[in-house]
Amino acid sequence: MSFSKIHERAIARKGGVEGLNALLPTLPPSDALAALTDDRYLSEITRCVFKAGFVWRVIDNKWPGFEAAFHGFVPAYWQQVSPEVLEALAQDERIVRNMQKIRTVPDNARMIMDAAREYGSFGAFLKQWPYEDQAGLLLWLKRNGSRLGGTSAQYFLRRVGWDGFILSGDVVAVLRHAELLDAAPGSKRGLQQAQDAFNTWHKETGMPYSHLSRIVSCAADS
Repeated sequence: MSFSKIHERAIARKGGVEGLNALLPTLPPSDALAALTDDRYLSEITRCVFKAGFVWRVIDNKWPGFEAAFHGFVPAYWQQVSPEVLEALAQDERIVRNMQKIRTVPDNARMIMDAAREYGSFGAFLKQWPYEDQAGLLLWLKRNGSRLGGTSAQYFLRRVGWDGFILSGDVVAVLRHAELLDAAPGSKRGLQQAQDAFNTWHKETGMPYSHLSRIVSCAADS
């Protein structure tokens, strides 16, 4: 299916071109990834991990408490934190006291530190990864991080300004309807199928991947 048909459907569903364009993500400056410090990356990863399967606004409302409880998410500290610190956090009312998710912070801090040692910073690592291989980056994050499967890593990348797609339920539905996706969206095969579709549409339109993704979501029957 050509992207033009999907685009036309999204325009019709959102009340015209202006209505649809108002929903498109704002593209950050080209140097935004490298400018963001590693503690902010750990913060955003943790926020997306805690949001998974939870009411997002609750996490957002409590986030100042998270920042205080996790002392600003400095990866060098959290990569080697003691079990006692994690146990104390599980009793801290400033955060959502989910021990499984709390334990992801040291794991993801180590992932950030490992990448930073090789590339200078985690932002520099993300910046060098090509947008046409988001599938590869998602598999890397899932393999090297903790609880970064599903859409958590996709929302994380969107929040920090990495130009990629999000395989929301609506996007998956459109891809399946167009017969471009027949595997589980979180599987290696499914991610590559989605990547192939978005790469084709990117070449066809020249649009950023994040805009393509939002337009596809707006074309769904929902």
